[in-house]
Amino acid sequence: MIYEANAEVRKKLVPMFKRFDSTIVLSYLQGHMGTAWVDDLENPMVAQITVGIFVFYAGDSSTKEAEEMLYNLPEFTLAIVDSDEWKNRIETVHSGAIDKFQRYSFEKNPEHLNRIHIVNLMASLPEGYEIKKVDNNIAIAPSFNNLSEDFVSQFESLDDFIKRGVGYAILHEGIVVAAATSFSVFDSGIEIEIATHPAYRRKGLATIVAAALILDCLDSGKYPSWDGANFESVELAKKLGYVFKDSYDTYFINRIK
Repeated sequence: MIYEANAEVRKKLVPMFKRFDSTIVLSYLQGHMGTAWVDDLENPMVAQITVGIFVFYAGDSSTKEAEEMLYNLPEFTLAIVDSDEWKNRIETVHSGAIDKFQRYSFEKNPEHLNRIHIVNLMASLPEGYEIKKVDNNIAIAPSFNNLSEDFVSQFESLDDFIKRGVGYAILHEGIVVAAATSFSVFDSGIEIEIATHPAYRRKGLATIVAAALILDCLDSGKYPSWDGANFESVELAKKLGYVFKDSYDTYFINRIK
C-alpha cells in the first residue's frame, strides 16, 4: 500500500532524491507544487514525486510498493529515475507501453547568462509582432493555451500563476504565436516551458520570447532553469548562453496503449 506524503514526510524525502539534478524535483521538495507517494509515512524507503507529467522515482525499486507506484501515473508520463535498477523495473512493468529517449541538462550557473547578449537577442523581433508579459487576458486566450497545456497548468489557478509564476508571449495580429513561461517554480527560480506555433517557426521567435523570460528572471534574482527535450531545444539553449552538461534517460509511458 502507498500513501500520499504530507509536509512532514516531504522533508524526509530530500536525501532520497539528492542525486536528481532537477529543479522540478526541487519544486516539490521545497513545497511549491506537485505531490508525492511513499511506502511508509514514518520511514519511507521508496518514493514517487509527480509534477505535471513528470514523475520521479527513488529508493528501493524491488518492493511491491515500487510496482504500485509505477502504476500510479498520469495518463501520459515522462518518468525519470536515478539507477539501472529502476530503469529495469520500469522496462519490465511497462513492457510494450514505453518509449525510451534522451533529455538534456545544462549547468545551472547564472554567470553563463550574459545580460547584454540576451537584450541584443530581443532586439530582433520582426515587424508586425509584439511581445507582452503574460497577464490574465493572455493566459485565458485559446491561442496561448493551444500552444502548450503546460504553460500554467501546474499552478492552482490563473491568479496563482500571475502571483507566483512568470511568462512572456509574442503576438501577431492579436494571436499568441510563441510563448515562454514558468512550468514550475522553486525557491530560487523557475523551470522554463516554451512553445511556438508550427506556422511561425524559423523566425527566431522562440529565441526572442525565451530571452524576455530569462531577462525578467535575472532582473528579479531568479534562475531560469533550462532542460532540453530535443536537439532543437539544446541548440536554442546554447544560443541563449546555457552550457550543456549531459543527457539522461527518460521514459514516455503511455498507459492507453
